[in-house]
Amino acid sequence: MADLFERDAIISGIGISQIGRKTGIPGLELTRSSCQEAIADAGLTAADIDGIASMGDTPLHAAATDLGIEPSYTGGGYSTGGLLSPVIAAFHAVSTGKARHVLVYRTVQMMAGSIAPSDDATAQAARIEAPPEPDPQMEAMSRDMGQLLTFHAYSAANWLAMHCRRHMHLYGTTKEQLGWLAINSRRNAGLNPRAAYRDPITMEDYLSARPISDPFGLLDCDVPIDGSIAVVISHESFATDCRSTPVRVAAIGGATGEGGWDQRVDYPKMASADAAADLWNRTDLRPSDVDTAQLYDGFTYITMAWLEALGFCGEGEAGPFVEGASRIALDGELPLNTYGGQLSAGRMHGYWILHEACVQLRREGGERQIEAPEVALVAAGGGPFAGCMLLTR
Repeated sequence: MADLFERDAIISGIGISQIGRKTGIPGLELTRSSCQEAIADAGLTAADIDGIASMGDTPLHAAATDLGIEPSYTGGGYSTGGLLSPVIAAFHAVSTGKARHVLVYRTVQMMAGSIAPSDDATAQAARIEAPPEPDPQMEAMSRDMGQLLTFHAYSAANWLAMHCRRHMHLYGTTKEQLGWLAINSRRNAGLNPRAAYRDPITMEDYLSARPISDPFGLLDCDVPIDGSIAVVISHESFATDCRSTPVRVAAIGGATGEGGWDQRVDYPKMASADAAADLWNRTDLRPSDVDTAQLYDGFTYITMAWLEALGFCGEGEAGPFVEGASRIALDGELPLNTYGGQLSAGRMHGYWILHEACVQLRREGGERQIEAPEVALVAAGGGPFAGCMLLTR
């Protein structure tokens, strides 16, 4: 319980850009939209922001220059928080006095920008951002990648499908149980005007979707989109000056990715098991105190892994827990992915999950708002990448 740096800061502002598929909107424009909204939501100006962080999208220097920010702190990349590492690092920066207000954003594009058919090769190349430099931490967490590629497992869909198939073998988890997660997400997405897909789906729709990597079908996989989400992390002393309801972090958890994708001794468990243990060791709150969970669903099975890792159900019991989707409905005992998740709203690499948890705790969810939440659990990542945060109103 030592060094609970996360309690020295708050989430003071949130922002989200236009969301869509193949919008053609440049990444910098999406980033500007979400960041300006988050800064204004906190009641701040660009001049107040003295830190900026992100991970592998619109370059920090480009975003800072465009927004008129002169940061004394910059951060990004993977560490022990997986996809949430820049957020966790921002809390640490504020706690240690490196910055007072840190802007964290995540921007994604389906095609890394818009490319018109009439563009020549030089113009196309200029409009596509160069890939980020290799991240040593990410490479360390993926040290078994060579073996996976040797056996023609080229995609995360393959790697996570193996986890899922092993879980089915050990515990009797069924394809239909996975389907209830997809159905619940689409039902919630129907109440979210920003979601990429909002039309209801049935179990028949789910089971008849084209196969991707056994046992996953198309509706087990998240939806690529264009969009950007930003949050402002401020010192806790700013809570009384926030324009919006501040959100606090009771605990964080992260993992080092021991065992990579498939070399854990307790396979098919993932880094989520270690991150969850880390989180619960930093708080007196328990799973029964959580009012809503926003859990990563790059594939349906990842959500099951998080449910078990976080103690919402026992080992091997996630299938029965989600079956029928009554427990995880908006009016259930654990409302899950209330905005539609990555399966239906769209893939924002864990940042829409964080945004939605804040929306719910601030009670700004509109038609999808659950009743008076006080505690929310956010968890992002799969395989060797895992980070989680326990948020309170």
